[in-house]
Amino acid sequence: MARGLSASAEREKLDRFIVATGDASPRDQRDLMERPFFSLAKMKRVAPILYEAGEVKVEVFATPQHGMATIWDADVLIWAASQIVEAENQGLQTSRFLRFTPYHLLTAVGRATGQRDYKLLKGALTRLQSTSIRTTIRQNEHWRRHQFSWINEWEECRTRKGLVEGMEFVLPDWFYRGVIDRSLVLAIEPAYFRLTGGIERWLYRVARKHAGRQPAGWVFEVPHLHEKSGSLVRVSDFALQLRRIAARQALPGYRLQVEREAGRERLRIVPDRRLRGPVDRTVETLGISHAGDIGTSRAHLSGFRTQSGQLTLWPESAIPAPNLSNNRESNSFFAAARVEKHGHEPGNGAESQPSPRSDPTKFFRSSGGTEARTGPPARRLPDSDVGETS
Repeated sequence: MARGLSASAEREKLDRFIVATGDASPRDQRDLMERPFFSLAKMKRVAPILYEAGEVKVEVFATPQHGMATIWDADVLIWAASQIVEAENQGLQTSRFLRFTPYHLLTAVGRATGQRDYKLLKGALTRLQSTSIRTTIRQNEHWRRHQFSWINEWEECRTRKGLVEGMEFVLPDWFYRGVIDRSLVLAIEPAYFRLTGGIERWLYRVARKHAGRQPAGWVFEVPHLHEKSGSLVRVSDFALQLRRIAARQALPGYRLQVEREAGRERLRIVPDRRLRGPVDRTVETLGISHAGDIGTSRAHLSGFRTQSGQLTLWPESAIPAPNLSNNRESNSFFAAARVEKHGHEPGNGAESQPSPRSDPTKFFRSSGGTEARTGPPARRLPDSDVGETS
């Protein structure tokens, strides 16, 4: 086999994890689902993402040549996490160094396998490698930044005749440790890969992370959702897109409802197993008759068309003071007081929340995780239970 480059020192120290099939239930990494790590736009983005909530900081930087990794590029990481978890469920040895065929990856995430799709895959790998991330997530008691790229390096493997036999890439240690720790991984619906909008995809991951399978669901204030997304659009335009998604009920497994109270707009997310796939129908009445409170009403500058991107990420004047009745970081609360027990509920598929009657500041915590893998391999966890954690 001919290689364009000699193996790096890092790859020489790692055992190769060969992915022989693409069959694995899709799983996502919790930290990536909750905070803004990717561009939600299909156009090239070079403006950085700067996010801070309590002690948690996320900074994402792009190169002018390639732009920031997008939420569609993140399908590669979801696929990698799925393969690692599935292999460990079967008692196989895994590694950050993956060898695979592009065909298996593309079909697993619902893509076609033509020449254009292989070219797009290589573009995604390039953006994942060139995007730099700095974060304080999962640094235990020692506050420090961890800097990495989504892919340390990647290579196309060819035969002597120039035929592509496969691909290889090396995942960063930060991501890999977050995958082999089962408490930091969640199963997602395969229908996720059929969502075409960037905000739709991001919103599904937020819904799966926070609302999970809890009947009571979760509620967000729209300005806070805008901040968590890292989107460059105005808050009013972001709110309009949320209304459109809610009108179409586009998220697999979740029902969305826009609410207004005391001049504040909120999005309620409630699990609904009847919605097993994305809704593709259009909403003809958006912003006109039969939808008076969507589009034109209370959205003076963005009734029918999104405004152009702004230079600032999220102006302070556009974000009201935090809702003190809610969790300080998530700005969210239960739709009904069905969970009285504080702390993490095993198997609810989402973060724990405080009771609305309690002091919200006592329950705020930053994301945690293990720094290294310890103990025997975890037992296989089901994909369809109410309490999914893998």
